[in-house]
Parts: sequence; C-alpha cells; structure tokens
Amino acid sequence: MVHRQQGNPGDPATWKPFDYAFHYFWGLEDVIAVFLNMWNQIPTNKLVGGLFPNDGDGNAWGDPNVGVGPGFAAAGYSLTDPGRYQNLTDDFSAQINAFKATNFEIVTGVMIPPDFTTFRKQAIQQGLSPKIITVAKAILFPQSVEALGEAGHNRSSEVWWSNTHPFKSPLTGTSAADLATDFTAKTKRPWTQPIGFIHSLFEVATEVMGRVSDVGEADAVATATAATRLDTMVGRIEWNGAGLPPFAANNVCKTQVVGGQWRRNGDGTFNLVVVDNQTAPNIPTGGVIEASA
Repeated sequence: MVHRQQGNPGDPATWKPFDYAFHYFWGLEDVIAVFLNMWNQIPTNKLVGGLFPNDGDGNAWGDPNVGVGPGFAAAGYSLTDPGRYQNLTDDFSAQINAFKATNFEIVTGVMIPPDFTTFRKQAIQQGLSPKIITVAKAILFPQSVEALGEAGHNRSSEVWWSNTHPFKSPLTGTSAADLATDFTAKTKRPWTQPIGFIHSLFEVATEVMGRVSDVGEADAVATATAATRLDTMVGRIEWNGAGLPPFAANNVCKTQVVGGQWRRNGDGTFNLVVVDNQTAPNIPTGGVIEASA
C-alpha cells in the first residue's frame, strides 16, 4: 500500500489522507482562538508585533495567508511581522525598535527559549513594555521561565495539558493531578505539559494492540487505530474527523487547548495557571488573565 505524504504543502488540491499515520494534538487555528480569548479580556489597541524565526514553526506561524495573521485580523487585531530572524540571534534591536515606533501593546510569536530570554531582557533594557506577551514554545517548560526571573511573571501561552485537567488514565486510573504530583516526587522537578501526552501514547497503544490479533500486521493495526474511541490522560482520542478538513479527517484528532499564565512565587519558582477556558469549558481555570507587570 502506498504511503501518502503531503509532497507539495503549498497545493491543498494534492493533499490526500495518510495510510498509517495517526496524529492527535491541536492546530494553529486552535492556538489563534486561545490567544484571542486571552487578549480580549484586557483593553489594548489591538496592535500585535510578531516574532517569527526562520524555521518551520516561524515560517508557518508567520505565513501571510495561512499563518496567525489572518485569524487575528478577523477578530480586529492587526499583526505586524518585522521579518524572519535566525535562531540563536543575539540582537533583537530591530524588532524592538519597530514595536516601540508603532506602540504595540501585544507581542506574540513562536520562539526557542534562549531567543525569548534574549528578546525579553533586551526589551526591558530598551524600554519596550507591552501589556501582553504571549508566546508559544519558548515558555513551555518551567526552567525556561525561571531563567527570566521576574520578567517571566505573567507571560502567557497555550496550555495543552496541566495538573488541573479533568482527565485520568484508562490504563492505571491515575488522574492528571496525581501524575503531575508523582512526577515531581520522583524527579524533584516541576511537572511539564508533555508528560500527559507521553503517558497517553502508552494508553492508546495498549488499547489498540489489545484489539489486534496480529500486532505485526500493519493494515490490521491501522484499522484498529482508526477505530479508537478512548478517554485518555489528555482527553478523548477519536479519529472521527470532528473540526477537520477532509484531507485530515481520517488521520488527525484534535485535543483540547486552553490559555495560561506563569505566576512567579516568592522563592523564584513559577506556577502555570489556566486563565481562560473558553475553548474547553470542562478544563477549570485557576485565575484570570492579568496584564504584564
């Protein structure tokens, strides 16, 4: 059987379903909704400055046709993209000056952690103080936020799993809260978002293989995977095409994503607090969105 890949990402007419690849996560349109839901709670001039590197994520997010810009514009926000920068750059003066000149009150982007640390420190030094800074990837892990010190307080991002998510494992019965607590107890480190998804992979694999008589038969495994209907550590996994374009309907399952902020504690550690759940009301909030300090 032929493995169908998206050989030409720029031509949707050529896109076809995959035969053996099954994916579950959120999409860019979901992050756009989460970011907008958080931003709408704080009065701003709706001018957004974008920080997009010259890599796969940056080029996707910053694409003028299918990136975040059109989604922001539909909600009345104006995105300015000052252009691509190279990962591990040591000077964001051009971007900072552009943001200051137009009085951007929101900064967003998809950055690697060291670049966001560099940008944030240089922005403070050069007097850029936006009301909201919401970035993906850069502040996924608590260690990255701790590296910012006080400048990490109230930085916001998407949250795709947390210790307050109302899910549990069908494999062990462990709740999200218990998994996070156990992780910290055993590693002496804060829990992180990926551990929920890593745990869910074993849950899905175990359930799928339990329905296959020959686990070495690729077509049988693919058929069983497609038929999955399972409540996992990260929520419902079901490849039913909900909320997806036709080419992805057979192979992609959307998981829930909400908005969160990092709050700094007195000892310099941080807690990730869910502050907006309009995209997933079943996931409880632990606070409300706050403007940057």
